[in-house]
Amino acid sequence: MKTRVRQGIIGVLVITTVTGFMVMYNNTSRAPSPSSSSQPEAGVILEEPPKRSTTDPITVLRGYKSFVDQKPLKMHCSSCSLVSSSGQLTGGRRGEEIDRAQCVIRMNDAPSAHFQRDVGRRTDLRVVAHSSLPRVLSRRQELLNASQDTVFIFWGPSSSMRRDGKGTMFNSLKLVKRLLPRHKLYVVSQRKMLSLDELFKNETGMDRKGSKSWLSTGWFTMSLATELCGSINVFGMVPPDFCSPASNSSTQRPSVPYHYYEPRGRSECSTYLSNERSQKGSHRFVTEKSVFASWARTHPIRFQQPDWTPRSPAPDAMATNTSDTRQLQPVPDSRHTDVQINSQIDRQASRQVNR
Repeated sequence: MKTRVRQGIIGVLVITTVTGFMVMYNNTSRAPSPSSSSQPEAGVILEEPPKRSTTDPITVLRGYKSFVDQKPLKMHCSSCSLVSSSGQLTGGRRGEEIDRAQCVIRMNDAPSAHFQRDVGRRTDLRVVAHSSLPRVLSRRQELLNASQDTVFIFWGPSSSMRRDGKGTMFNSLKLVKRLLPRHKLYVVSQRKMLSLDELFKNETGMDRKGSKSWLSTGWFTMSLATELCGSINVFGMVPPDFCSPASNSSTQRPSVPYHYYEPRGRSECSTYLSNERSQKGSHRFVTEKSVFASWARTHPIRFQQPDWTPRSPAPDAMATNTSDTRQLQPVPDSRHTDVQINSQIDRQASRQVNR
C-alpha cells in the first residue's frame, strides 16, 4: 500500500514539474525582447518599420525551402540593409539609417540588443550557418524567442540535414519548430548550395574545393540579397584592399575587432589576411569582397560604414571581363541530379565550416 502511495506521489510530482517547465518556457517565449521592453538608447529614434504594400511584387526564391513543407520562400524587399558583424560598425551611429530600409538582414548570432545605436533594432531576415546554430540556440531568448516575425535561413552540408537522428542541424531545427511553431524557418537546398559553389567558380576562376576554400555566410547572404532586394545598402563591409599592408601603412587605420559584439576578440584584418593566405582550407574573405565590389558596378549595391565606391576596372581588365548581371544568377538546377549533388556536398561536409 505504501509503495502505491509513493508511486502516486512521484507521478504527481513529475507531471507538476513538466507542466511548470512548459509554463515557464511559454512565458519566456512571450516575453518582449530587451530591445523592445527597455528604454531606447539615447539618440535612437524608434520609428515604425516600412510596411510591405499588398501590391509589392513577390519573388519566389527557389532553393530556399521551408523546413516544414518544403515550399520555396516567397518574399521581396524594395530596399535592404545588409548588416555585417564587423567592428567597423562600432561608433558609427548608423542604426536609424539601417532601420529605414524595408528589410534588415543580419547574419549568424550577431545581436541588435545593446547595439541599436550602431546596428539598428530590427531583423527581418537572418542567415545562419550550421556551425553557428548552437550559438544562436544558446541565446534563444534574444535571437529566437523574441523574433517571431523574422525569417530564418539556415545553410549547411547535407550531412547536417540527415533525418536518421545524425543530422545535427535537422535535429536542432526540429526542436525549435516544436517549441516555437510560428517561427519561419527555411533551409538552403542542396542544389542551391552547389549552384553557389559554381557561382564562386564563375566569378573568381577558382574551384572552391580545389582551392581549399569555404564559402562564408557573407557569400550566402549577399547572393540571396541580389535575388531578394531591389536595392542593397551594405553596412560594415570594407573594400577588398582595406587590409593590404600598403593601404594600412599609408592611412594608419586603427585595428577593429572581427565582430562588433566581441570587442576583445580577434582583429578583423588579421582574420581576413590569415584566411586568405591559408593553404589548409579557409574562407577567402578578400576574394569574396572583390566579387561583391564587381557586382556593385552593375547593381544597386552601396557600401557604408566605411563608405566606399568600387573602383572602375582597368581598360585591359574590361576587355576580358565577362561579368554581367546574368552571372549573379546561380547555375540552373537542371545541370545536376540529386545523386550528384548529395555526393559532392557530402564530400565537402568536413570542410564546409563557418567561422
